[in-house]
Parts: sequence; C-alpha cells; structure tokens
Amino acid sequence: QVQLVESGGALVQPGGSLRLSCAASGFVLDYYAVAWFRQAPGKEREGVSCISGRDGSSDGTTYYTISVRGRFTISRDNAKNTVDLQMNSLEPEDTAVYYCAAERSVYVPRNQYEYDYWGQGTQVTVSS
Repeated sequence: QVQLVESGGALVQPGGSLRLSCAASGFVLDYYAVAWFRQAPGKEREGVSCISGRDGSSDGTTYYTISVRGRFTISRDNAKNTVDLQMNSLEPEDTAVYYCAAERSVYVPRNQYEYDYWGQGTQVTVSS
C-alpha cells in the first residue's frame, strides 16, 4: 500500500525550531520529487519547499518559497525512506497544517496538482 505519513508537528514559540518528517511506505521515495505544502486557516495551500527525485547525477535540486529561504532546509534520509524539513527561526506566520506530497519526477514540480501521493498533514503552531 502506497502511503505518506508526516510527523513532527507541534506547538513552538517564535524563534524556535521543528523538524518535520515525511515517511513513505510501498515505494522508494528517493525516485520521487517530494514537496512540502502548508495551509493556514482561511488561506489557500501554498508550496513551501521541494526536492527533486534522484536522476543519478547529483544530490538533487531544491526549491524554497521566498518566505522560508534561509530558515528551512529540505533533505532526504534514504536509509529511513523519508524526506525531512528542518524549520528554524519559526514565525507565527508559519502556523499551518503541513503536508508532504510525492511525484515520480527528477524535477521540482511546484504545482500541487502535479503530485499523486499526499500525506494526511501535521499541525505546526508558532505562538508564545
């Protein structure tokens, strides 16, 4: 059964850090582009970061939306079949449900409609 499961969401104070993890079962995540999206209450879902699927020539291409550049880092742990999102210097504006999604691709698709597999989401709340 193909499945993505997110974990790591929590309540954290502004300036704090969290590490989200997206674990795959039923397929090898390394061959897939994996993206993190988020959706805040009353807002549309937005792309946060993406890492390309393995193309045999590099460690992968990454993309970050402007508001998280320099604060968030996306990475793979192939031994665990996961893609992680390290989030530092968190701000209240980062509060949202975070979803991971996967698509068989060596590129970095930014459109959510290009992704075939989705997790159920994990809540991140940044508040004092």
